[in-house]
Amino acid sequence: MATEKEKKKSNTENKKDSQSKKDKKADVKKAPDKTDEIRELTEQLDSEKDRVLRLSAEFENYRKRKQREFDDFKKFANETVFKSLLTVVDNLERAIQAAEENPDEGGLLEGVKLTHKEIMRLFETFNVKLVEAQDQPFDPNYHQAVTQVETDEYPDNTVTSVLQKGYILHDRLIRPAMVVVSKKVEKQTEKTKEN
Repeated sequence: MATEKEKKKSNTENKKDSQSKKDKKADVKKAPDKTDEIRELTEQLDSEKDRVLRLSAEFENYRKRKQREFDDFKKFANETVFKSLLTVVDNLERAIQAAEENPDEGGLLEGVKLTHKEIMRLFETFNVKLVEAQDQPFDPNYHQAVTQVETDEYPDNTVTSVLQKGYILHDRLIRPAMVVVSKKVEKQTEKTKEN
């Protein structure tokens, strides 16, 4: 006969075996759950990859479309300026034709003056302004000094004459005025003359 200790030991081992069998069954049940979970995660990953590829393709198409639009904008940005200049060209052609048909110099001069006035009005439309230079203090930001002239008529470092006009587009200088700048006449003293 088995002793009480042996019975308890045997019962404990049986419980362990039955628990072990239950754990194995649970593992078997969990295994299909893990497979399903892996399959589900794989599907989610494939779905996200597909979404990222589509977004990437959409972005690439957007980038190409914007580049084409930008290229077209650069190509035709000055269209309105050139359309406006066409009337000036027409007037110059009429002035040339009038000068060829009628050699009256006064008519040609008048035609050129009207054309110049129209160009200046066009400049004003597009915010192109003349750089004020004549009789102004020399400003290297807007003036380009070509030479200096010694004179007592103007204060030192003043624009005495403008060789080529300068222009500003909005607030940006597009061409500086080419100018002649005054320089004070150095008066020689009697002592210098004697030497």
